[in-house]
Amino acid sequence: MSDFPELNPVVHGRLRLALLSLLSAVEGAEFTWLRAKTDATDGNLGAQLLKLEDAGYVTVEKKFVLRKPRTLYRITKIGRQALTEYVKALKQLLGPAI
Repeated sequence: MSDFPELNPVVHGRLRLALLSLLSAVEGAEFTWLRAKTDATDGNLGAQLLKLEDAGYVTVEKKFVLRKPRTLYRITKIGRQALTEYVKALKQLLGPAI
């Protein structure tokens, strides 16, 4: 089993992987957009984004626009690198199957 690459457990979660993938394709995304794209509940989405933030994979910016709260998430350089390494490890794990 030691020949197999380690998959980053922070990235490996289905919703966290989806969030990093979405954020890697945009400059930034609002919480509401991420919720719509992932069909996640507010609580689950918030918890998974917090895990990514704690790992340093995303940044969060909270502010008010016309008295309405706006939360913007961005993938960090470290988060982009973690996603790239995860995909590379997954390809290595799957081998010629892909």
